[in-house]
Amino acid sequence: MVRSTVQDVESYLAEVPEPRRAALAELRRLCRAELTGFTEVMAYGMPAYERDGTAEIAFASQKQYLSFYLLRGDVRAAFENRLAGQDMGKGCLRFRKPEDPATIDFDLVRDLLRATAAEPGPVC
Repeated sequence: MVRSTVQDVESYLAEVPEPRRAALAELRRLCRAELTGFTEVMAYGMPAYERDGTAEIAFASQKQYLSFYLLRGDVRAAFENRLAGQDMGKGCLRFRKPEDPATIDFDLVRDLLRATAAEPGPVC
């Protein structure tokens, strides 16, 4: 699944293959806990978290991995050292073994979410 047509995050999680569901549910739980003042929406076929109508965080189940989209360049720059060893795209972290949530650095994700929530900033 690259782009879903569902209208809400609950439906999105329900259509994800079972082995990935736990990891995505944990990403959602962290987003909802840390992104105070953000709105959970579906955007571009994936769960996204908006502040003042602008998505700053999103995640998706891709064919070969899970993507965690960190759309703030300033936050990526602030975490450059911690992100150096990660599988990164232009604006996303890729988790290649989502069937095993232990392979996902949820502490890093939580810290990225907290930095994003701390103050508004430009998105890429």
